[in-house]
Amino acid sequence: MATLTKDVEDARMGVENLSAKHSMALPLQRTGGGDGLGSTANLNTPMSLFMSGGLHSQDEGASLLKEDDSLLRHTFFSILRHHHPHIAAQVDQIYALSQTAATTGSAGDFKNLETCLAELKPDQRVLVASAFSQMLNLHNLSEEISNAQIEKASRIGEIEASTRSTNKSFKKLIADKLATPESIYETLCNQTVDLVLTAHPTQALRQSLLKKYSSVRHDLDELHNSRMSAYEKAECLESIRAQIQSAWRTDEIRRSKPSPQDEMRQGLSYFHETIFEGLPRFLRRIDTALKNIGQPSLPLDHCLFKFGSWMGGDRDGNPYVTPSTTRDVVITARLAATNLYFKAVEKLMYELSVWRCSDEARALASSIVARQTPDAAMISEERKRKNYAEFWHVLAVSEPYRVILSEVRDKLYHTREVLHHCMVHPHVNVKEYLENDTEAYTTKEEFLQPLTLIYKSLIDSGDQYIAKSRILDVIRQVTTFGMGLVTLDVRQESSKHAAAIDAITTFLGLGSYLEWDEKKRQEFLVAELNSKRPLMPAGLKLTGEVADVINTFKIIAELPSDSMGAYVISMARSASDVLAVVLLQREMGVTNYMRVAPLFETLDDLDNSTDTMKALLGCDWYLQHINGVQEVMVGYSDSGKDAGRIAAAWGLYEVQESLVKVAKEFNVKLTLFHGRGGTVGRGGGPTHLAILSQPPNTINGSIRVTVQGEVLEQQFGEEEAAFRTLDLYTSAVLEASLAPTKAPKPEWREVMVEMSKVSCEAYREVVRKDPRFIEYFQSATPVNELGRLNIGSRPAKRKAAGSIDDLRAIPWIFAWTQTRLHLPVWLGIGGAFKKLADAGKLSLLQEMYKEWPFMQVTLDMVEMVFAKADPRVSLLYEEHLCRPELHQFGNTVRTAFDECKRELLAVESHKALLSDPHTQMLQAKLRLRTPYITPLNILQVHCLKQLRTLEATGEAPDEYKNYVPEDKEVRALLGRDKSVKDDLFRASLQDCLIITMKGISAGMQNTG
Repeated sequence: MATLTKDVEDARMGVENLSAKHSMALPLQRTGGGDGLGSTANLNTPMSLFMSGGLHSQDEGASLLKEDDSLLRHTFFSILRHHHPHIAAQVDQIYALSQTAATTGSAGDFKNLETCLAELKPDQRVLVASAFSQMLNLHNLSEEISNAQIEKASRIGEIEASTRSTNKSFKKLIADKLATPESIYETLCNQTVDLVLTAHPTQALRQSLLKKYSSVRHDLDELHNSRMSAYEKAECLESIRAQIQSAWRTDEIRRSKPSPQDEMRQGLSYFHETIFEGLPRFLRRIDTALKNIGQPSLPLDHCLFKFGSWMGGDRDGNPYVTPSTTRDVVITARLAATNLYFKAVEKLMYELSVWRCSDEARALASSIVARQTPDAAMISEERKRKNYAEFWHVLAVSEPYRVILSEVRDKLYHTREVLHHCMVHPHVNVKEYLENDTEAYTTKEEFLQPLTLIYKSLIDSGDQYIAKSRILDVIRQVTTFGMGLVTLDVRQESSKHAAAIDAITTFLGLGSYLEWDEKKRQEFLVAELNSKRPLMPAGLKLTGEVADVINTFKIIAELPSDSMGAYVISMARSASDVLAVVLLQREMGVTNYMRVAPLFETLDDLDNSTDTMKALLGCDWYLQHINGVQEVMVGYSDSGKDAGRIAAAWGLYEVQESLVKVAKEFNVKLTLFHGRGGTVGRGGGPTHLAILSQPPNTINGSIRVTVQGEVLEQQFGEEEAAFRTLDLYTSAVLEASLAPTKAPKPEWREVMVEMSKVSCEAYREVVRKDPRFIEYFQSATPVNELGRLNIGSRPAKRKAAGSIDDLRAIPWIFAWTQTRLHLPVWLGIGGAFKKLADAGKLSLLQEMYKEWPFMQVTLDMVEMVFAKADPRVSLLYEEHLCRPELHQFGNTVRTAFDECKRELLAVESHKALLSDPHTQMLQAKLRLRTPYITPLNILQVHCLKQLRTLEATGEAPDEYKNYVPEDKEVRALLGRDKSVKDDLFRASLQDCLIITMKGISAGMQNTG
């Protein structure tokens, strides 16, 4: 491994020296050991892996991670010292204490850390919390860069990756004689992965900060991968410093909730930054991999990936998603697509200066020139007014491709104008307005026609290399993203549709639909669907939720059908739930029906889903309606909250097998839509392994998966990550289709049934039956304070009730993640393992873990969560926030935690958590994160205690009545909280609490 050359070190030291002129040199005092942030021994840590020519081992990856973490930490610390020298000294001391407590595991060292933090004044808490939150976010950047470097090294063969790329999947499938090159090509040509961006509020960071961190990540990547002079290195490091300072000087707290439109715009930003340009680059790599096995490129018209969205369409329990919201986000997405295509076509016009072309292309160019020539002067002025970059004049037919693209550009500009008109005129029927304007693009087929003609002309003229460059990329972008960029799913709860149908039947004197049994409901719905007369009465007055449901379907009818995806029915329990949505679409004028996907969420609903789908597909009218294609969504979040992780995982496994059998019985192609969250408690996990652990023959070339919150940033926040994400999905789905895992042995199934039953009973015994649980949960976690984060538009609860059932899965997981107990992930598993081991089945459990991907992935994820957990921290929450009467309950829970960890390690045959060599990088990451996270936990506990006391009594402690911070910047920051008026003590508690929530989320790399 080459070391850093002297000019790199000189450049970096030059930046340090430049900064020193503007900061105070402090003699930093520390107690308790540890390196500290400001240690002069560490300030000049050499960046020995920068521009080293790549990584050659996982050890080097871990070293790179540590050095990047050190660089960013010290850069931040110098900025903190410049702005707040006294706070910098405190942060340095706290970090040293936290390092010591993390290293030794000593209760005394942990107590020293707690004592130090307890002595902080309210304004100091805010700044200290913010400092540790910022450092955690910067540390995450170092992890992302390390991951990207390891990925690059893996792709060029310098190190062996733990998961396969598509190219490696090709080689393995052929080498193991599981597939031929021809079958691989055929499978890819029929394979589609649909990634659905959701509005689930699990991204705790503000978009403003994400942008700044993205710039830091880019500069850090440049330092690793670019050849730079000493001056360029210094400038790059200055850029990093500038962005870190800008992040520090930005209010990290969202002061108001985002609207669904805001969420959609944030989601679309990933298309602008990585997805739109990254997809064609990835498809080029697939073409190259196919060429290496003697196969042609992917067909022009094949979509290997599709992209959907729930942002602005998911109205389940979210009153802020209205029909007008859905209309707005569809127009917004189409505008984003049009703008991206406009820029792409302008680039093509510069590149395609070729004069040779096919007769068909020349004829089209000649006809365009003939139409434009009489109005040449006017067209030229108009194009100048539109601020086109170049090519204002009517072009000569001697540049045929530019002529054709000039008309495409004009139509794209006009399409954008039409969409702007629709946006500002809310009563315009968007679909009709687009279709009636011949100068605007309505469908991707219209747009693709001239592009495909150019592509074929270049091929026919012998310019195949030009054809397979930028024009191919644009064709693939249009094929994949269409005119809508993403398709919008609509989601609503089944009872809302039933209430709408009931309003109609009651008004017509047909009786109450809600009072009918399932047989009568189905008979009524099928009869109406077969009938040609309308059902919707003209005089029906709509109010409340019924009006919202009906108006949603009316808006769907007015939107372009290529912008609409699936209509997802949450809490679906019967065939009539699906038929009702189809009928409402017809009654409200939807001509191209949205496909309807029932969502089965709770364990009971999953168990009954097979019977539901049999009844639905057994309906002749519906079977003919779907034309052999059905989508079913399975929910990981609510099933886990309902029954615990193991019972939910096995329930989902079994139901997928059963649903595939039902679909096969009716000769229907089934696509399973996986509603996975980011956390293990909500079904999260590594993409490649998660797909390969699915039941055999349940994917068959097509899969839909939700991408939520912080996962969206992790998978698409950076170019290398986006490429890796696309690669993992492609290779995993390909392998799952061509070489599915073997079905579990009968004895394994018997064990899973028993383990599922025992773990579910143990889980529910605590969560549902123990009368102490609700109070403990609400006291020992910040669940009731999560709404202050303003990270999403929807409420945390579906209903204003106090039960676990009404609480959404995200805050349920979020709250336990904050306390680092992670109870929903492991509760019930330990007792199930122990019972099976006592019955002499430990060796069978070990066999299952060793040989069965489903068991491996499930238990590895639980082990990872145990490695993140810290019972000392959860005990601190309990001691400060719970009544003494609840402490025994907490002891019982922690005893179950220890038992589960012990039994888990026995089943895995591991000596300790993360003791396998393949978890080396994860160990390094967790070691670096922990000293940042624990101070935030302790600060959160003290803030919660004081805030709850303040809200209960209405009075601040005597020493903080009429509290005014000495630091004017802190006064100004706290004054931004308009909810507390002039109560700066309350504002300090609220701000500190919110910052700790965000920081812990960053450290755990999960919210909900």
